[in-house]
Amino acid sequence: MDTDVEGLLVDAFAQLGIEVRPLEGAPARGVDLVLDPDGVATRVRVKHRSLVTDDVAARLLADAGPEGDAVLIVADRVTESARKVLTSERGGYLDLRGRLAIRSDRLVVDADVEPVGLRAQRSDALSGKAGLEVATAILMRPNRSVAVRELARELGRSPSTVSETLAALRRGGLTDGSNAVLDTDLFWRVADRWPSRRTLLANLPSTGEATLAQPLRLGLDDVGESGWALTDSAAAAAYGAPLAFRSGQTLDFFVPDQSTVRRATTLLGAATSPSDARASVRVAPVPAVVMNRVATDNHASEWPLAQPLFVALDLAQDLGRGREILDAWTPDDRWIRVW
Repeated sequence: MDTDVEGLLVDAFAQLGIEVRPLEGAPARGVDLVLDPDGVATRVRVKHRSLVTDDVAARLLADAGPEGDAVLIVADRVTESARKVLTSERGGYLDLRGRLAIRSDRLVVDADVEPVGLRAQRSDALSGKAGLEVATAILMRPNRSVAVRELARELGRSPSTVSETLAALRRGGLTDGSNAVLDTDLFWRVADRWPSRRTLLANLPSTGEATLAQPLRLGLDDVGESGWALTDSAAAAAYGAPLAFRSGQTLDFFVPDQSTVRRATTLLGAATSPSDARASVRVAPVPAVVMNRVATDNHASEWPLAQPLFVALDLAQDLGRGREILDAWTPDDRWIRVW
């Protein structure tokens, strides 16, 4: 089933509080999804058409397969007569103008949902924060096939938003049909959008100073929780990138939110110039930066690191030396190089 269609269905049923999930165990031939409100599972075969008339509806129902499986058609428009044909014969429809209905021996749904059929295609996959979140999630695991509902849950985004972004990435030739990364183009497109403006701090918080850990949300006790993530040159050096980083140089951090930046400025002081700064802080462009930090075991840094992808995106902002370092840097086998 097309991942765009899947996303539209997951989103529509979610509006009604109905769970949509893949079939567990060995998949039955032709079954795309299972609708499971309150544990009452209904297996569904999904079809996609632009226009559904009563003749089209009858033909699709005739090809429905084993008795017991419902047929649900997603379409830009479903005529009134086709709606009646579908719901009278163990079928249903998602009319993208804003109507969802399905009738089986276990489930009856007939409700208005948010219309999406007239929504323009997303022209720029990386527009807005959601675009960056989807793109960086793909770059973090570039070889995986991405399912809309799985990625939507991971990011806390609407399946329809994720679906639109994935479709735009495919149209732009940045991912393949399974939403896996094709080459380095996606990384460099994200690098063009990666924010680099930082707030300079006069002092560096101590990793052993417990009184500041909570108000500054350092997150030193558990790298699986949100917290400060070391990035740029210091982190690159800790990962073994070919650059020298001297003790006493400014440390650059991603932090969870703007309130953390304000508290850090108040508690640690603002530096008047880069030469006076001991540290810099910047709100993470996507939550994954501060939620997926890496603990070091080689004593190269006492701070949790941002993942190599995010460190590389920072290095890419330096059109000279930074990009030379990227050309020569391949992280260890825990990571896949995407630049």
